[in-house]
Amino acid sequence: MKILPNYQYPSIPPEQQTELISVIIPAYNIAPYLERGVASVLHQTYRNLEVILVDDGSTDESGQICDRLAAKDDRVIVIHKKNGGPAEARNAGMAIAKGSFIGFVDGDDWIDTDMYERMFGAMLAQQADMAICRYRRVYKDRVEDASVDRLIIWEGQEALQYYVEEREEYDIQNAAWNKLYRRQILEGLQFPHGKWYEDIMFSGKALGNAGRCVYLDSACYNYIIDREGSIMNTKINPRTFTDQIPAYRERSSFLKELGRQDLADIHDYFVYKRLLLFYNQVKKSKEPDKKKYLKEITDIIYKNRNDYDRIYQCRVANPNEKRKMELFLRSPKLYWCVMCINEAVILPIKTKRKGCLFVFGF
Repeated sequence: MKILPNYQYPSIPPEQQTELISVIIPAYNIAPYLERGVASVLHQTYRNLEVILVDDGSTDESGQICDRLAAKDDRVIVIHKKNGGPAEARNAGMAIAKGSFIGFVDGDDWIDTDMYERMFGAMLAQQADMAICRYRRVYKDRVEDASVDRLIIWEGQEALQYYVEEREEYDIQNAAWNKLYRRQILEGLQFPHGKWYEDIMFSGKALGNAGRCVYLDSACYNYIIDREGSIMNTKINPRTFTDQIPAYRERSSFLKELGRQDLADIHDYFVYKRLLLFYNQVKKSKEPDKKKYLKEITDIIYKNRNDYDRIYQCRVANPNEKRKMELFLRSPKLYWCVMCINEAVILPIKTKRKGCLFVFGF
């Protein structure tokens, strides 16, 4: 890893903007946001763009907005299709994309005017296969931006490693939209048809294919966190078990196929940590399928208990997480009682008296 502080992103004069960048924007019932999102792409300082709008069977005015935008700018191409979800929409866009570089934007978000010039300029300067940028988290009442003025260069599988390790200092994430890809590293890749959490495998494989990545540690993308109706705001649901958890299993297998058992163990450590959080979330909920979800989570955890000694020895593991899992394996009811006590009593005391040691240490 190489860090370039106070990095000056090279500008690309119009006459040197010869490479075509295809930007794919799925649109499903986001009429109030769509025009802003597309306009932020069309107004980019990097002008040589192909903007592919995929109307995914919208029942509001999103489709008409797409057509209206295409009539105003000949860089815009519109696909109208039956609703199949964001994965199929993105695949439809990739199928007709002509650019040597490909990016994705969610139509309800928007990007800074120089996002693609900065990302592409950094890729060219560093001969990278992928650029990743930090993003702003846009809430109804505030905006969070942890930007740092630097560029980071990752070689080989370093970017994949930091992605799997879920390093908080880097906004890599599963998302497809804060990245710009050299077309070659996406050859043969598609988003899983009809699935939610479609970015989990796509991003992992793309990072695995990239020989060098650049990370712009300053926000260029504006991501709406709390829009009503967003899939990302959907809590635990049947798709958690049919789509999300199977995608995690597939990513673990992919890492093992790369010969990175170490990364597979780290990935699985975070998966089981997440499963315990899911269990807590469901226990607190009034979900009608509560008993079913609790049983499914418990079954998954117990099924893989023979792997835990290895997984909880991975280099990022927190001993407290191992203790939680051991407690759960002893008794899910006992685990839940301890979690309730921890939340109601121990955590408030810890907040007031930092540094004190407690029996459970959670």
